[in-house]
Amino acid sequence: MAMRVSTAALMVAAAVLGLAGGGHAQLQNGFYKGKCGANDVEAVVQGVVRARFVRDAPIVAYLLRMQFHECAVNGCDGGLLIDGPGTEKTASPNLSVKGYDLIADIKAELERRCPGVVSCSDIQILATRDAVALAGGQPYPVRTGRRDRRQSRASDVVLPAPDSTAAQSVAYFGKLGLSAFDTVLLLGAHTVGATHCSVIKDSRLYRYGGRAGATDPALDPYYAFVYKTWVCPNTAASDGNVVFLDDQWSALRVDSNYYKLLQRHRGVLPCDQSLYGDASTRWIVDLLANSDLFPKLFPQALIKLSEVNVLTGAQGEIRKVCSKFN
Repeated sequence: MAMRVSTAALMVAAAVLGLAGGGHAQLQNGFYKGKCGANDVEAVVQGVVRARFVRDAPIVAYLLRMQFHECAVNGCDGGLLIDGPGTEKTASPNLSVKGYDLIADIKAELERRCPGVVSCSDIQILATRDAVALAGGQPYPVRTGRRDRRQSRASDVVLPAPDSTAAQSVAYFGKLGLSAFDTVLLLGAHTVGATHCSVIKDSRLYRYGGRAGATDPALDPYYAFVYKTWVCPNTAASDGNVVFLDDQWSALRVDSNYYKLLQRHRGVLPCDQSLYGDASTRWIVDLLANSDLFPKLFPQALIKLSEVNVLTGAQGEIRKVCSKFN
């Protein structure tokens, strides 16, 4: 028993060291201090996010998804925010991204207080951080100083599919400089996520493996029965029905319950349950499900994601309006 605990502790230590490393040298804590008159930029962002969260708690899921879809494509550069034909926003995986209006509201308030100072890409990262804390996650500092890229192309958008295997997910995040441990942590954002029946009806409920009537054997039989009977019956009318990726009582809280569901074969998306089906990531799921590590480590993975391929210094621009180039 002692040896098993020691081994787990060593593996966690190695993972945490990996999480703590890297980053972009020109980003810094408190970058905007003294640059917006008497205004505390981060407090302004937090105030707007808090007001939105009170009336729209799912905003945490919208912002977490936005950060991933933003940072995974050419880095955390505000490219996803740009309106217009052929932009990242118009790519198929991004058509269901929400939360743009909150970013626009924060930007408008900051432009009123100190024009041309705070980048849209920093606003995205700060807003996500604040929403995570409001949803029960651990508060965490983020470094700022990002600039906005003058480029946004739908053709650049390549994101992992909901039916990705664990190996495919790890390989995708690996190209962003993130580890397998980071991958499992970041997919933990699904603790506040939701999808629609149309996403899982073929892959898990009615055509698993392309076979008519086949249900994914990795899905708990009782959950499969519930989904097929009440949530996602095999009719086109159910395609738009909402399916929470975590237990409904936990669906608006950033917690580790998502990993407990994977242990019980109750993950909703194939990419989620695959984390427990693959031995190389199963131990991470078990560790996060059976300990209090997730609240501590999830922010570190978000920080690493937020510093992927950023622009700083004189690169890019500080947009006046987040949805269009200057």
